[in-house]
Amino acid sequence: MAFIQITKTSLAFGDRDILKDISIHLTAGSKAALTGANGSGKSTLMKVIAGDIPADSGERALQKSGRVSYLPQSGILHRGRTLREEAETAYAPALSLLAEMENLGRVLETAVRDDGKTAALLEEHQRLQEEVENSGYYRRDQHISLVLTGLGFSPADPDRQVEEFSGGWQMRIALAKALLENPDILLLDEPTNYLDIEARSWLEGWLRDFSGGYLMVSHDRYFLDVTVKEVYELFQGTLTRYTGNYTAYEEVRRIELESLMARYKAQQEEIAKTEGLIRRFRYKASKAAFAQELIKRLEKMERIEIPESFKKISIAFPPPPHAGRIALTVTGLGKRYGALRVFSGLDFTLESGEKLVVVGPNGTGKTTLLRILAGSDGDFEGRFQYGAGIAAGYFSQDAAEAMTGAQKVLEFMEAEAPTALIPKVRDMLGSFLFRGDDVYKPISVLSGGEKSRLALLKMLLKPMNLLILDEPTNHLDLYSKDILLDTLKKFAGTIVFVSHDRAFMEALSTKTLEISPGGSGIPRLFYGNYGYYLDRREREARGETPADSPPLEGRGTAGVPAAGGKAPASAEQREAAKQRQARIRRLEREEAELLRRVAEAEAEKAGLEACLARPEIYSNGEKVREVQARLREAAAEIDARTREWEELEVKKTTLNA
Repeated sequence: MAFIQITKTSLAFGDRDILKDISIHLTAGSKAALTGANGSGKSTLMKVIAGDIPADSGERALQKSGRVSYLPQSGILHRGRTLREEAETAYAPALSLLAEMENLGRVLETAVRDDGKTAALLEEHQRLQEEVENSGYYRRDQHISLVLTGLGFSPADPDRQVEEFSGGWQMRIALAKALLENPDILLLDEPTNYLDIEARSWLEGWLRDFSGGYLMVSHDRYFLDVTVKEVYELFQGTLTRYTGNYTAYEEVRRIELESLMARYKAQQEEIAKTEGLIRRFRYKASKAAFAQELIKRLEKMERIEIPESFKKISIAFPPPPHAGRIALTVTGLGKRYGALRVFSGLDFTLESGEKLVVVGPNGTGKTTLLRILAGSDGDFEGRFQYGAGIAAGYFSQDAAEAMTGAQKVLEFMEAEAPTALIPKVRDMLGSFLFRGDDVYKPISVLSGGEKSRLALLKMLLKPMNLLILDEPTNHLDLYSKDILLDTLKKFAGTIVFVSHDRAFMEALSTKTLEISPGGSGIPRLFYGNYGYYLDRREREARGETPADSPPLEGRGTAGVPAAGGKAPASAEQREAAKQRQARIRRLEREEAELLRRVAEAEAEKAGLEACLARPEIYSNGEKVREVQARLREAAAEIDARTREWEELEVKKTTLNA
């Protein structure tokens, strides 16, 4: 089995140790993630493993004939070829093998039949032939088409010159080449950064079927959960391995952190006490020696540090202003560019507090819809109206890129922040990855990703009750995404958003709006989060649920036939359908509450079961009986709520019939 191994490897930049005595062994069966705080050295380690940069010490071993492909985080540009020609460069090693085979063939033509060397030459020729076959060279057209389509390229793209593609698509080209190389070990540094939800889903499937091994960095928790079986954490230059997917790693790390936090708190108290004694005695002649001894003790102390990703910062943004029950009403909304129809027939209403995720393949107009709702695009059909008291805020990558000026980041945010939040601005900037000297950078020198994070934070500081967010999680690591998600879930106002992060979409959304390409399908509003939407679509694909059954709405403007070419419903039928949908929505709200209570009871039950395994509990009979009694109560709660949920399902099924 092919492998690559890094042993006792160290690397420093100046006086900072990036990697300290690190060892990692990757094989063709490895399905691993590399995680760590922003700036911890993940990309550096990937480059060392790939052989792109040398380490100061240690060894790097790659099995003979083993093949490694490395996708960096950014910075790749392609020129001088069509997309198809660029993709075919992934098969360059196979061309070298074919040349070797041709040379061997010429030698064999003149070889003596019974010469002992002939058998060896034939064996080598056969080996080369097998390598070419295993590379997929003879099936390259099929593979190239499959990979390019999966990553979102259109049928016309392979004939385009590669320099015509934007930076994000340049990275998709690089990813396509890495996959087509079919290596033994694949190193991927944030491969999902430039992928939409459809391309991410395709890549998930490709990685599950991949026969080689891989190590990757990603800020998409769901993507990691479904693709990895082990996690390596890089923290303060050292590498630690955890088995299981990313969620399993976080749970183990959380338990470890409880002990670490206790030791950290005790150490901080000791430091504070010692520093107090130093201040008290250092200028007293009789105690000067004692004070110096305390100073030396502090200097020698090995300080405990907490991983940045586990410092849970809770940010309280300004509460939204009061608004009426209805936040947004959309009627017959459509958009076209000349003869090109982007979408049409959008009809829906959002109540205050609802959080709508807009979904659909690339090119369906998701960003265009958000621009219209934010008032940035006035050329559209139909109409939309904000509810009473609505104050809207809009975040987009384009608006972020336009930010410039000599003002420093900290000064800019302090000028934008309400007076009450100014003392918390440094913490807020830190949670959005502006740490240390980063807060003193002029806005004019910020990268696109840094401007994006700053623009998002600026918007969140304003008191608004309708947020329109286009890809708010781009350029955020998992730690910052968690902070943003926690903030938006607590936000009492209304949110309309587009995202390519599935975990973020599921956790934040309460409704899902599906838009079809080119206005070819009827827009549909699903009364559930993104996870509900996916489940619903899967059941429709299996024929278990009629595609036009409740709880869906927004099926086209009045007078336009709905899906399947049906005639418009009568006023009585529409009213009956409306009442039925209202009942279903009420049942779904009850269902969501029941499921929440079941989840809470199950979490309590799991916690109590863990308690029984602790020595201080199981060695005390009275405590055991107390925990067991609470366990019975939790189990009874789960049973009761589950029965209620089953009854609700029957009612919903009846209404959907």
